[in-house]
Amino acid sequence: MSRAFVNEDNAAADADQPVERLISEQPNYVTASGLEHLQRRVAELQAHHSEIAALDQDNDKQHLADLERDLRYFNQRLQSAQVVTPAISTEKVQIGSWVTYADEDNTEHRVQLVGEDQADAAAGLINWASPLGRALMGAQLGDEVLWKRPAGDQDIEIILIEPDV
Repeated sequence: MSRAFVNEDNAAADADQPVERLISEQPNYVTASGLEHLQRRVAELQAHHSEIAALDQDNDKQHLADLERDLRYFNQRLQSAQVVTPAISTEKVQIGSWVTYADEDNTEHRVQLVGEDQADAAAGLINWASPLGRALMGAQLGDEVLWKRPAGDQDIEIILIEPDV
């Protein structure tokens, strides 16, 4: 058998393996609710994995491999989680703070700075290490900060800082 066929066989086998999820190099800061979110996610994945594994059907092998990849990722994120002290300041933005800011059009937006795995922009949960999160982090009430966005920089004003309740 030529070497070319062996490599093709190995390439086909590798194609069946799911690509590992990349782990952020940022510190894994999480709020208390972010830690609960990670714990729930791991439990859900473990339960789903057990259900699929119990079926022992060949057509579920790819799904099982995907679940195992996600379990590796979320278990690692859970192990590296650094729970931050609850945000209680109404003067300075920190992870967990709810922040109301006004953009250049005087439109108000309310967001909470959270960890990477808890982030959900549609729900107003913003990753503390995102461009908006970095602009807000450490800002004080009344500050104008520069939000460096891919769509163009924008000045925003901190109107209200609320604790993580």
